[in-house]
Amino acid sequence: MKIELVLRSYVWETHRMTDREYLNRALSLMHNGQWFGWRKTNDDGNVIPNDQRMTYENVIVHNSSITKPTEAEVNAKIQEIKMQKLKKLMTKRQQMLNSKL
Repeated sequence: MKIELVLRSYVWETHRMTDREYLNRALSLMHNGQWFGWRKTNDDGNVIPNDQRMTYENVIVHNSSITKPTEAEVNAKIQEIKMQKLKKLMTKRQQMLNSKL
């Protein structure tokens, strides 16, 4: 029963964040402060709908001393966040298993 709860927790923890939330979190961890934002219009001047703005392509940098990280760097940070969550869950799982022994 406890293992089943840990597995449910794992699924919830790893899948509860959307891609947009992972992107926002990764960017926020790369530098201090509110250094980035999201474009509101595309190159043709058309408004980008709010549900489509939070993508790597629409990241704008507010701080001139910071360069926009590459998409590969952002993706690596997202993977790092996911691995940290997984390690935390696996530690919890191991603690639960050890408490049964």
